[in-house]
Amino acid sequence: MDSELEKLVEAGKLTPKSADQLEKLKPGTYCLHKSWGFGRVSEWNLLLNQIVIDFHGKKAHPMQLSYAAENLTSIPPEHFLARKATNLSAVKTLLKKDPAAVVRNILESLGGQATLSQISQWMIGDLFTEAEWKRWWSSTTKTLKKEGYFHIPAKKTEPIQLRTEKVSRSDELVTFFNQARQPKEQATALDQIIKLHGEFSDPVAQLQPVVNAIEEAAVRNQRFNPALAFELVIARDDLLERCPDLKSTDPGTTLARLVSDEEPRLTTILPKLPSAKERRVLQILPAALGPQWTVRALQLMQSNHARAVSQIPRVFVEAGQQAELRAFIYRGIREHSVTSEALTWLCKERAGEWRDLVTPDLLGAILSALERDQHNENSRGSKLRDLVLEDRELIPDMFAGSEASVARDAMRRLMLTPVFDELTKRSLLARVIKLYPELESVITGEQKEERTESLVVSWSSLDKRKAEFEELVNKKIPENSKEIGVARSYGDLRENFEFKAAKEMQAVLMRRKSELEAMLHRARGTDFDNPDLSQVSIGSVVTLRGVNSEKEEKYTILGAWDSDPDHGIISYQTAIGQALLGHKVGDTVSLSEEQGGGHFKIVRVEPAPIDVLPPDVQPEEELTQNATAER
Repeated sequence: MDSELEKLVEAGKLTPKSADQLEKLKPGTYCLHKSWGFGRVSEWNLLLNQIVIDFHGKKAHPMQLSYAAENLTSIPPEHFLARKATNLSAVKTLLKKDPAAVVRNILESLGGQATLSQISQWMIGDLFTEAEWKRWWSSTTKTLKKEGYFHIPAKKTEPIQLRTEKVSRSDELVTFFNQARQPKEQATALDQIIKLHGEFSDPVAQLQPVVNAIEEAAVRNQRFNPALAFELVIARDDLLERCPDLKSTDPGTTLARLVSDEEPRLTTILPKLPSAKERRVLQILPAALGPQWTVRALQLMQSNHARAVSQIPRVFVEAGQQAELRAFIYRGIREHSVTSEALTWLCKERAGEWRDLVTPDLLGAILSALERDQHNENSRGSKLRDLVLEDRELIPDMFAGSEASVARDAMRRLMLTPVFDELTKRSLLARVIKLYPELESVITGEQKEERTESLVVSWSSLDKRKAEFEELVNKKIPENSKEIGVARSYGDLRENFEFKAAKEMQAVLMRRKSELEAMLHRARGTDFDNPDLSQVSIGSVVTLRGVNSEKEEKYTILGAWDSDPDHGIISYQTAIGQALLGHKVGDTVSLSEEQGGGHFKIVRVEPAPIDVLPPDVQPEEELTQNATAER
């Protein structure tokens, strides 16, 4: 021991233990402090009971001897931090030539193990930028796994360990698979085994037990964890394909059989599978389910699992059944029943094979889907909403080649939707106006007369609107008000989903109330008695005959709210109705492609059946007064 330290011990100023520790901290020695980190002892000043340490960013820091003895740890010259301090350029060179040696040195300096976070703290700054570190570690990890002396855990929070003996990667993977207790760990181990199958020196001896274990686990998990069973069978098939010498002990357990057995649960199973494995399941649907596969696939298209929705069309195309999918989507757009996920897929793929489905009707289907999604917490309608806002070519693509009257109807529908604020609506409307400048008056308010003109409606349709209005005012709105009050009592409105949902429903109900008030105020009921048969008029049945085909078509033109296209009943406000009104028997009219296409001659104009006034319908004047009073 240093003589000066011995004197301090004899004088009772230091304990023998502290003196032994200070003996290791002579000038020039590297050390670590739990708060200030790495440093170097620069000098002793025993007369003043101090030693002086140069820390990074804190040079010539004096420290009392007893405190230094308790809080400083000396480190040897081969310690990684000491090597950085003495020869940084040599460490940088070694990082390129032998990265595994650097990691070994770090782990030895930290007692044989360290987390990725600990390693990065010693590397970022003087050796790497953060981006450079990520690239270096990504490539170095592969080298460490090949070395066999490093255990690299799957979780980044677990420590990387230095082994005393080399372990082959193939043996390590088999051990990891055998020890895995969680399904995700098993699947991860299998993926690595399949990826590195070429590194197994004796596949039959090493991997046949793995195949057996996979098949046993698949059968065992099918009932309560079917997603895992799917993953295991797919992995088994991949392993058998890559290693032909391996044999299945249960050839009856196939992916096709699993799909057939679990067909009712596919909607819940598919979201739990990785994307590549989910694609494999969807691709085998035709083989697994036979001719009825399209029915199930179309049901999956209506799910809220966006990934499956985007992959299913490829299966239809590969099977040559795209016409069936096209008819399904077309019908869903017309009926406003397509989900947000399917509409998002269609909008993204509109430039390809599905271009003919992108029409003005698509905008109405999108708005209906977004309105439904407002009250569905499990929906991902926000993706569709963002797509509509961000894709500036979407709306122009929908209306390419359409008539201005169609665009006008779409603009009115857009103006009424509650899913966009007024500023956003104007932005979307501007995209339509750019195609149809003449429609600017729809939003500037220059067509007040058109918006306030009377509507001719049948008594029966008027009765339905009146009943809807009364139910809204007397039942739905009061019930919604109670729901808002109850939800408000739950507390913190910022995190109160019930309150938010109830308020959103209130907006929908009040919007519908305003719509009905406006419609009832303009409505003029009629029974279509004594129509003007000298020409096509409201309340008449028109028979048309094709000029070239001699084919006859019959249309019954009724009120604004009467529509049953399957039976030839149309509103006088429709494009066909407007094209026919005022023409006489013998006149030839031209209908656009959207109206049926071609030239037709009017051969007969007959009276439509009388719409009988329901007993409970109020006189028109009283009805409109009540509607106005409710406002």
